[in-house]
Amino acid sequence: MSTPDPTSIRVRMAPSPTGSLHIGTARTSLYNYLFAKHVGGTYVLRIEDTDVARGTDEWERDIIDNLHWLGISWDEGPQVAGGEDIGPYAPYRQSQRMELYAREADRLLASGAAYHCYCTPDELEAVRHEQERNHEAPRYNGRCLRLSDADRAAFEAEGRRPALRLKVPPEPIRFDDLIRGEVEFDNALLGDFVIVRSNGMPLYHFVVVVDDEAMEITHVVRGEDHLSNTPKHIALIRALGYREPKFGHIPLILNPDRSKMSKRKSQTAITAYREQGYLPEAMVNFLAFLGWSPGTEEEIFSLAELAERFEIGEVHKAGAVFDKDRLDYLNGVYIRSLADGQLAYRLRPFLPDALDDGILMRLAPLLKERLVRLGDATELAAYLTESDSQVADLHEPELLLPKGRSGAEVAEALALAHEALAAVPEPDFAAGELEAICRTTAEAHGWKAGDFFRPLRVAITGRLVSPPLFGSMELLGRERTLARIEAAQARLRG
Repeated sequence: MSTPDPTSIRVRMAPSPTGSLHIGTARTSLYNYLFAKHVGGTYVLRIEDTDVARGTDEWERDIIDNLHWLGISWDEGPQVAGGEDIGPYAPYRQSQRMELYAREADRLLASGAAYHCYCTPDELEAVRHEQERNHEAPRYNGRCLRLSDADRAAFEAEGRRPALRLKVPPEPIRFDDLIRGEVEFDNALLGDFVIVRSNGMPLYHFVVVVDDEAMEITHVVRGEDHLSNTPKHIALIRALGYREPKFGHIPLILNPDRSKMSKRKSQTAITAYREQGYLPEAMVNFLAFLGWSPGTEEEIFSLAELAERFEIGEVHKAGAVFDKDRLDYLNGVYIRSLADGQLAYRLRPFLPDALDDGILMRLAPLLKERLVRLGDATELAAYLTESDSQVADLHEPELLLPKGRSGAEVAEALALAHEALAAVPEPDFAAGELEAICRTTAEAHGWKAGDFFRPLRVAITGRLVSPPLFGSMELLGRERTLARIEAAQARLRG
């Protein structure tokens, strides 16, 4: 196939709404988006919704909403779940294209490129077992290819409804993969495969080829797990007389043990990462590097910058390990790059309504350096909405006591801190003033600052990890701060 003008390049993403948007599907969607944007081409979203038993509107909404959340947009297809299609090749849902599939199936049958198969599941299973016993590759044995008219009439008289099989020429299939270079399969090992079930429902291999031709898709970029499907698709393309698109197969995403990423071993749903407070900018940056790199030491890119740099031919052949530590690192970088107002806005879904916008704006800069995920703010800020008695219940002695200090010593230190802080009037109860007073008090009584601050942190927040101590005191306010220090003293003396 000749190389088209870049502006005529058309790519597609065709998810099935049978589950939430998967990390792998999101990465494939991103690569298609970046490829299309880089060459000025067209990106099509097509919904493969023919699996009526498992597909739901809810899953379609999850896929579309999460693609939008990532910043991935498309030129053609449904823009919202259940909404109208945009583009000249509508409809973009397979369930609405059945007439086209039926016409193309009839055309294959009439040309002799496909034939009716009356084999029952039990008969096919018996053939498969026989091939296993003979150490043969499992494939259809061609039984129904040689049926006479009388044989077909007899099967139909029994009430058998035929499936439709493609007659696959036993020849090598070669293609130049955009990522892997030249690939060859021997279709003699493939066997004739079903393209329409006996109930009339067309199968994936058939409809995806028909739709790609109808929508003038020029480049099919998909996961490596589809590589074994490509010879089937090329056989169908040739039987139908279609032009052959370019294929590119991107590497699998792997678990740290280099097994294929799956729900059993890893968190795979984009929704889960979104709910934990990963930023879409960080997720996109992370996904882009799962199988591709710009060839430089740079590591932080916007979506537009990725599209400018992205070259489909530079995608790696080897599998990419999903490194969650790397994702956490990138997310922290992006969080710290946010202006305080932006961070406050993004934190709102993770914090209770009891924290008003004014408090949230003051809290955001305190949390910024502590956050790996936005969801971490829920625990870090809990001390502000918990009652004093709830925090007092968290004053465990093992948390309050620095190493080498007794309960009596720490109770005395808290008393010294309480006395010093109580002398600060409410208008001056601010982080800078409080820190200076506590450092002076600690030094005057022979305490290391870290040892002196630890019981104060636990007294104020009930936790060893919190936002900056003195900013936390300021937000909590003078009276509640003093009350919590008194409660911690009482716990130690009790």
